[in-house]
Amino acid sequence: MQQEFLKLVSAREGHFRYESGYHGSLWFDLDRLFVRPNAVRPLAAALAARLARYNLDAVCGPLVGGALVAQMVATELDIDLFYTERVAVSQPDRLYPVEYRLPGGVRQQIHGKNVAIVDDVISAGSAVRGTLAELRTWGARPVVVGALLILGDSAAAFFAGQQIPLESVATLPGDLWLPADCPLCRAGIPLEDITADASRFPPKSLTGSASS
Repeated sequence: MQQEFLKLVSAREGHFRYESGYHGSLWFDLDRLFVRPNAVRPLAAALAARLARYNLDAVCGPLVGGALVAQMVATELDIDLFYTERVAVSQPDRLYPVEYRLPGGVRQQIHGKNVAIVDDVISAGSAVRGTLAELRTWGARPVVVGALLILGDSAAAFFAGQQIPLESVATLPGDLWLPADCPLCRAGIPLEDITADASRFPPKSLTGSASS
């Protein structure tokens, strides 16, 4: 499954600031991942199979990619679907500077449900951590977190501390650095503009180096 996922995405190496505020050297371009839903569906089904043993009532994914994976998982398991929306907060320079909110019309419906939080790719886990906090606010019971790909071990350490298991169909090693500790910053390598046209950056194939 790992090779199948890597064939669907492109990645590039450089110097990036992630949504969490951490810096890293690998960026995945996920925009094309859901262009062919039938290509993603077997991966989502494999993730659903891993999540099925958790006695779930619902699945929740952060927009955009996580919600699309969550929809496929919810369909496989025939359970409820929820999603959270990204909300910027007033301190953009701190770690985890965004929050995630459930739409107002479904907040009461999720109360008391056993929920899986699902994303497409998790590194530091900004979106799933924000979703976790929001679900707890409204009385849901997050019992597992799942992703198509987990990058690095930061998220695993965090959710282990929360006593929430982490499931995935693919894993890759990955570095995360605090801005003050980033070796790329110390080397004078500028942060890349991840909003720039991705066609200007040649993708790097990872299909032959998943275990490196």
